Amino acid sequence: MMSSHYVLAAGGTGGHMIPAHALAEELIARGHRVALVTDDRGARIPGLFDKAQVHILPAGRLGGGPIGWARAVRNILTGRAMAGRLYETFKPAAVIGFGGYPALPALMAARSARIPTLLHEQNAVLGRVNRLMAGRVDAIATAYETVQRLPAKARAKVRLVGNPVRDEVLALRDQPYPDLSGEGVFRLLVTGGSQGAAILSEVVPEGLALLPEHFRRRLQVTQQCRTEDIERVRARYAELGIPADLATYMPDLPERLAWSHLVIARAGASTIAELTAAGRPAILVPLPSATDDHQTFNAREMAKAGGARMIPQSRFAPVELAKQMQKLALEPDALANAGARAKAVGRPDAARDLADLVERVGAGAGAAEAAAREPATGSAYA
Repeated sequence: MMSSHYVLAAGGTGGHMIPAHALAEELIARGHRVALVTDDRGARIPGLFDKAQVHILPAGRLGGGPIGWARAVRNILTGRAMAGRLYETFKPAAVIGFGGYPALPALMAARSARIPTLLHEQNAVLGRVNRLMAGRVDAIATAYETVQRLPAKARAKVRLVGNPVRDEVLALRDQPYPDLSGEGVFRLLVTGGSQGAAILSEVVPEGLALLPEHFRRRLQVTQQCRTEDIERVRARYAELGIPADLATYMPDLPERLAWSHLVIARAGASTIAELTAAGRPAILVPLPSATDDHQTFNAREMAKAGGARMIPQSRFAPVELAKQMQKLALEPDALANAGARAKAVGRPDAARDLADLVERVGAGAGAAEAAAREPATGSAYA
């Protein structure tokens, strides 16, 4: 296939940026050129898009009353004009939106220029920007079989591909689950996603304090904390005599995931994708304030498969955490089995399958229409 140019548009959080980065790496490996459109937050995330052009658009966040809406409209129109100028010189074969407000003007400009467009939805609930554009794009790639809030008129465009993850995480899929003998070190990884999570810093140390002493002595904790929480959490682990490595950001997260026996985490889309790619069991605590409660929907597939325990934040207390950890962790075979069940729902070919779809859409309207006529891949909608 001839080399083409593609523009990826993503809001500046890890949930949008990491799958966009994984797709960029796949497209570049195929000989294509890639440009990223994001906001200033996305451009600051280290280790992503080193091989691509990066363009910052103003993020027109919707809401905030009349003044907020006026500002959002102005930013969207400015971003649309900036994206249009980029397309005049870069000449993309397709524009791929990953959600987040910077994706909206980029997709609008592509539609205006008659450039083929595609959405990737990482969550089990279609995001706000993707809902706005779902009826206007050529194809929609999803990470889950069941997707909430998908407009009926857009269902024929959907293809289930999964959520792309970084190559370093995908490589863990070929490694065995870490050995866990009856008296060996038990490695626990605690992560709240790109923004950390105060509730994990509050509950996890106290939950570990309630574990039987013989189990507590085996623990080795790696935990991501917010800056304002980290010293308090470090002091508490020292009181408990639990070795703990704490950080506000973990650039080597794939390495830490590799040797973890159990993960306690939020249920963001990228977190779920990485856990199921690597085959690591988890206790998931969905963020209750997430838009449309999408983290609860994200967690259901993994929990239903037996790869995770899901605890609503309203019930996430030290006693409940200690109880669930003992159920999962005191039988090494049961924990390894949960890891295998997590791996069974992973979609390791997501980057490849998404890149295939992007190339078909980018080949022109005729190819996009042909792709839309293919048999559905089992996605369902609610």
